[in-house]
Amino acid sequence: MRQDKPRCAWAKSPLMQAYHDTEWSVPTRDDGRLYEMLLLEAFQAGLSWQVILSKRENFRRAFDGFDPHKIAAYGEDKVGELLKDAGIVRCRRKIEAAVINARCFLEIQCQFGSFANYLYSFTGGQAQLIGGEARTTSPLSDAIARDLKRRGMRYMGSVTVYSYLQAVGVVNDHEPGCFLHRAHKGG
Repeated sequence: MRQDKPRCAWAKSPLMQAYHDTEWSVPTRDDGRLYEMLLLEAFQAGLSWQVILSKRENFRRAFDGFDPHKIAAYGEDKVGELLKDAGIVRCRRKIEAAVINARCFLEIQCQFGSFANYLYSFTGGQAQLIGGEARTTSPLSDAIARDLKRRGMRYMGSVTVYSYLQAVGVVNDHEPGCFLHRAHKGG
């Protein structure tokens, strides 16, 4: 990773630069990655992404490798165990939401064949190129957030969903001047 490349303004620390350069806004249809980022984005609500990324491996360990089947089966004992884990964000409501969201994720997979199919059903099967406009929501994130909430997901407001769509490449939102601006097309 070269430090001298022009990047989106938020990619300041080495951790954020590595994430920006290799993951952020790269289209994926891998449900494992889609679920991991969904869980992390829900925990990020109200916090910085730097904090969440710095705890990512702790989350991976604590949440059984981001396996939605295992997480969907968590009971109160596991929630209590997670509340004692200093390596993650210890918020009861977010931990409980992770369990509920895992169940919803699995239901969506069953209904659509994959979570990727569900996401891309909102875009006609293609990633969207936004192009670095300073925004935190869009009509797309509004629609998906509304539908996820209707399905029972928590911590999935339009701002969180927009950030999620950026993270998984459904929306390519690199700033003009960034070396990755318009680099990732399609989905």
